[in-house]
Amino acid sequence: MITAIAIPRPGADEHLAYYGKYIAKVPGDDAMQTLATHIEGWTPALRKVTEDQALQRYAPGKWSVKEVLGHIIDGERVFTYRALRFARADATPLPGFDENTWVPNSGADRRPIADLADELSAVRASTVALFRSFDGEMLTRRGEANGAAVSVRALAWICAGHALHHHALLRERYGLVG
Repeated sequence: MITAIAIPRPGADEHLAYYGKYIAKVPGDDAMQTLATHIEGWTPALRKVTEDQALQRYAPGKWSVKEVLGHIIDGERVFTYRALRFARADATPLPGFDENTWVPNSGADRRPIADLADELSAVRASTVALFRSFDGEMLTRRGEANGAAVSVRALAWICAGHALHHHALLRERYGLVG
């Protein structure tokens, strides 16, 4: 059994500059610490959000709370799929994804908020298990996604930072969730 190793902060050459905003949100020097604790610390507050609050949008045309959660879930699945492929030395270039197409087609607003909170928790548990399975060599492997090179370890940081980014937006713009 491979024991969990630290996932140190990636270099700027390991990801698109765009993702730097997410990586910068992750505290400390080990993405695994945030991956292992953030969502579980957040989901109890999500379960207290009412269905009416969960359909709230901070402005016309913006995503609802439920849609934001669905987007976090979708994004994490895409990022971890990329990490798995690249950790296994698969050199096949992977396409990007358009969150503005995915979100309205996700059906998130028709789902109970508790289901989304449970799914977010399950996806994060899967993310943690996946990254714990990687050794140091796997974490440094790179592949191409959305036309740019990215390392497996950068994808760990992107997962953590992406969720932190949207959690902060839910607090700041929606006045919800911890």
